[in-house]
Amino acid sequence: MITDSGDRHAPDEHSERRNLMRLLPPPTHPDMGLDRHRASKEFLLNEIDRHHRPSTPAPGRRRRLALVTAVAAVAGVAVVIATQGGNAPAEKAPPATAASVQLLDQVAQVAFSRPQTQVRDDQYSYVKTVGHSVSLSEGSGGTMQRDIITENTEQWIAVDGLRPGLQRGTGGDKQIPAPNGGALNSPTYKLLAGLPTAPEALLKQIYADADLNHGSGSASTTGPDQEAFVTIGDLLRSSAAPPQVSAALYRAAGHIPGVMTVDDAVDAAGRHGVAVARVHGGERNEWIFDKQSLRLLGERTILLKDGPWGKAGDEVTSIAIVARGVADNPGQTPTTESNI
Repeated sequence: MITDSGDRHAPDEHSERRNLMRLLPPPTHPDMGLDRHRASKEFLLNEIDRHHRPSTPAPGRRRRLALVTAVAAVAGVAVVIATQGGNAPAEKAPPATAASVQLLDQVAQVAFSRPQTQVRDDQYSYVKTVGHSVSLSEGSGGTMQRDIITENTEQWIAVDGLRPGLQRGTGGDKQIPAPNGGALNSPTYKLLAGLPTAPEALLKQIYADADLNHGSGSASTTGPDQEAFVTIGDLLRSSAAPPQVSAALYRAAGHIPGVMTVDDAVDAAGRHGVAVARVHGGERNEWIFDKQSLRLLGERTILLKDGPWGKAGDEVTSIAIVARGVADNPGQTPTTESNI
């Protein structure tokens, strides 16, 4: 059951939290090892300290909608690839639901408890994904055709960003230019490792970037709240970040207005999970987690109403994380893969 449509009515907080407690595993495990027990204790002590510090509420931000399209003319045929957004202003989003904050807390604790991998600057972060997206094609007769584009890739990015990377897909291998220091929308492992581990400070940095390109006075109609949610999702999916940073990213997402949960979501590999989501422009962007391990499985975007991209409930994009970790060389599969 979806806990909130995002457009028609506010979520029932008590019902949403009851459903979440029913779906998720207990937060503690009797057979927890000593190292994980210590990590969990440290996490909880940090949270107690954080909640007892005085905080200033973030200023309210209005959510705006955008439809960003890529159009390519090939032999008289226009091809439009679906991406995030819509094209009309939206009402101010409510605070993140209690159930979504609770779920993100649990995911953060699991991420924080993950063993820290020693990563060298001369290595490469590795991510393998499978997925698909929707495209619209217009032929000479003016009729629109909805097509599904398969996007299965493996990607190697230099940890320090100073060397070219590699992308492997159905079209073969393609060299990726060195990203140098990287950026929030194209991070390197080293950039991720340097992000703040305090959720409030991390979210402030993400919003500063979002406000610059999508805030008041910009030409964008995405809005900083949606841009912040998408940015965090991209950071979590693109590389296996250090445990403390992953935990901070999950907790930071709980401060973004409009965040909610979805009881059952399916990734591009067919795996079912529970999702943290946000509605924007008639679409719902979902981060999907395994219900038992709380490992990030992938993300997808779902239509909430009928339109040229499909019918309500259809997927616009869907990505599943198949494997990720750290490799010594581009083209090489990691011997040890990340589990979060």
